Amino acid sequence: MSRTPFDILAEYERRSLAHAVVLPAVEQSPDQWRGVGYRVGQRRLVSNFAEVVEIVPLPPMTQVPGAQPWLLGIGNLRGNLFPVVDLKQFLEGERTVLHEGQRVLVMRQPGGDVALTIDELYGQRSFNEAQRTEPGSLTEGRYAHFVDRAYHGDEHDWGVFALSLLARTPEFRQAAL
Repeated sequence: MSRTPFDILAEYERRSLAHAVVLPAVEQSPDQWRGVGYRVGQRRLVSNFAEVVEIVPLPPMTQVPGAQPWLLGIGNLRGNLFPVVDLKQFLEGERTVLHEGQRVLVMRQPGGDVALTIDELYGQRSFNEAQRTEPGSLTEGRYAHFVDRAYHGDEHDWGVFALSLLARTPEFRQAAL
């Protein structure tokens, strides 16, 4: 009796699973906080995974006349148009130096996604309550509106930056001059 391609694949799967190594389950502690780590200026920040849609290279942009200087333009990613904001310029008044391989965090806000330039991407960061620290200088200036707590890890303090608060800020939502 000839075997069908499905039968052959099912047999491969059965044999593969028979030799699979079972890894121990990794349990997340209830007091553990996880997010994506990045740098804006001299500050190391983390934002909740739920607030970051994706991280992508800086998309091609078209400038918008009559816009705030921190609005770099309208980006196009896979046919979707969205504003690209220089987060450092919005928060500190200083322009981000754009470079080859520049990354942006794409955050969801009412009315559509927004891309935010960052200076450096660090990837996933996890912290527990024992690492919690005072935010101190991480909340200076405009950061005070968006950073309410901090954690110490990897020899640095990390401010938890609330992208959801940024999206609701009237000045951020009004990019016209």
